[in-house]
Amino acid sequence: MENTLEKTPTTASFISPANMLAHWLGHRSVTRKVIAAFPEKELFEFSIGGMRTFAAMVQELLAIGAPGMREIAMETGEKLNEAIKEANSKENILRLWDESTEEITRLWAQVPAERFNEKIVAFGQYEGTVWSTILYYIDNELHHRAQAYVYLRALNIEPPFFYAG
Repeated sequence: MENTLEKTPTTASFISPANMLAHWLGHRSVTRKVIAAFPEKELFEFSIGGMRTFAAMVQELLAIGAPGMREIAMETGEKLNEAIKEANSKENILRLWDESTEEITRLWAQVPAERFNEKIVAFGQYEGTVWSTILYYIDNELHHRAQAYVYLRALNIEPPFFYAG
C-alpha cells in the first residue's frame, strides 16, 4: 500500500485558523452551558466511580486553554497549574470561563497562520505541533464535558444540546 501521507503537501489546510477558533469557541459555549446546568453543590461534590468532580475537571480546562494559548502566542513557557483558588463557586467558575474564552480569542489573533505547523512542547512536557496541541485542548474539553453529561443525567438533569454552541 502506498503511503499517501508523505505525498500530502505540508502547506495544505483543511480548516482556516479563523474557522478552527470558531470551532473551539463553539465547544466552549456548550461547555459553559454544561457548567451553568449544574447545581452549585453537585458541581463541587458529585462524582461517579471515583472520577473527579466537574468543578475539578473545569479547573483543568481553565489551566490548559488560555495558558496554553499564551504559551503559543507569546512563545513563552507556562506551568500547568490546576489549583485555581478562585474557582471556589459556580459564579466564579463561570466568570473565569468567560475571561479565559476572551483571552483565548485575543491571543489567537496574535498567532500567524504559518506557526500552526511549528513544533512546540506545551507546558514543557507535551510535544506536538501548534495545531495538534490546540486539537488536544479541544479534545480534552470534549472528554470532560462528556463526563459532565453523565453526571447531569445521573442527577436527572437534562444536559444542554451538544450542537447548540
